[in-house]
Amino acid sequence: MSFEFFVARRFLKSNKLKSTISSPIVKVSVSAIAIGVFIMLISISAAAGLQLKIKEKVSAFKGHYQLYHFDNANSDISITPMDVAEIDWERLKERVPALERYHPVIQKAGIIRTSITFEGIIAKGVDSLYDFRAFEEFLRAGRLPNFQSDKPSNEALISAQKASLLNLSVGDSFNAYFLKENDPSGIPNTRRFEVTGIYNSGFDEFDELFVFVDQRHLRTINRWSEDELGHYELFISDFDEIDTYTETIYGETPSTIDVATIKQSYYTVFEWIKLFDFNVIIIIIIMLLVGGINMITALLVLIIERTQSIGLLKALGATSSAIRKLFLIKALNLIVKGVLIGNAAFLSLYFAQKQWGFLKFPNPEQYYVEVIPLHLEWSHLLAVNLGVIISCILMLIIPSVAISNIVPSRVMKFN
Repeated sequence: MSFEFFVARRFLKSNKLKSTISSPIVKVSVSAIAIGVFIMLISISAAAGLQLKIKEKVSAFKGHYQLYHFDNANSDISITPMDVAEIDWERLKERVPALERYHPVIQKAGIIRTSITFEGIIAKGVDSLYDFRAFEEFLRAGRLPNFQSDKPSNEALISAQKASLLNLSVGDSFNAYFLKENDPSGIPNTRRFEVTGIYNSGFDEFDELFVFVDQRHLRTINRWSEDELGHYELFISDFDEIDTYTETIYGETPSTIDVATIKQSYYTVFEWIKLFDFNVIIIIIIMLLVGGINMITALLVLIIERTQSIGLLKALGATSSAIRKLFLIKALNLIVKGVLIGNAAFLSLYFAQKQWGFLKFPNPEQYYVEVIPLHLEWSHLLAVNLGVIISCILMLIIPSVAISNIVPSRVMKFN
């Protein structure tokens, strides 16, 4: 065992420190480290969780990419149809290995009229293979629609916002009116749907518009053939790789087809959530400074209290470097203790929130979610812990130089 570790172990086991002035200062320093680690981990996990939830919600309505005719650009309405044969899906899958699924969609503006009021909607027509898994989380009443039957289904999925305005509940039926493209002033096309499910995504921009129906109704109203559709929505395995494949997908589509990413369509939303990263960085810097300053104070107090011991060790032949290592080992012990306490507090809250979701936003409409989502990669946890330990130790090297200025003949007392 080295000299530094031997003396450090005696220091750590010493009961004399517990009754000295440094005791409360050391406890405050350990608490500052623990609180700093806790706040950093909460900030990182909350920001990552919120970003993930927003990405999932927006993608559920629009996919990661939209493929449509240039005539339909910047419109939620399907005007010019695409032909199924326009896209070589086998080749596209080869060029984009991350491509998981794609859905044909037809969207048409309409009006829902009840006996008491009416509301404008966009009927989103999807087929029997449409993946509604994301909407399982949004579902507030009823069930998701089933479009597997041979005949067009009358089932509809409507938002809680629309259901409230129209006074509709699960099991109720309503009439939807769609203007004829070639004769807007003529008698509109009418379809009667039944509410089988009510959803609430938290995104008013989507909830106030979209009603999910069987696309065969909309294809008939538009007088399109079975091979014609409004646009495609594509999903890849990793949201963060959207920019990677954009050019590839664009290059594999005909000149009449445009490609838009969800990031382009909702630029302001994704720029807004990028600000979370900047805020987290500011919080981390502040917490590291607070923790580091507290540890510097604690180390200086320990050095002052142990001045005579330092003088004795120097008189016995110990070098300033060796004694400096001794105090850094002592400080490392305190830092690690604070880090462990901070981790324990965070993990307790993290798993409790995952289980019960008791922490909620006071204004969920601003953040698009009600329950505060926490998401943390274990690599982030490791990075925070190592970052705190290394940063604090580096900050402590400078004040530990004060040990070099201690002269044995001046500090040692003889009775």
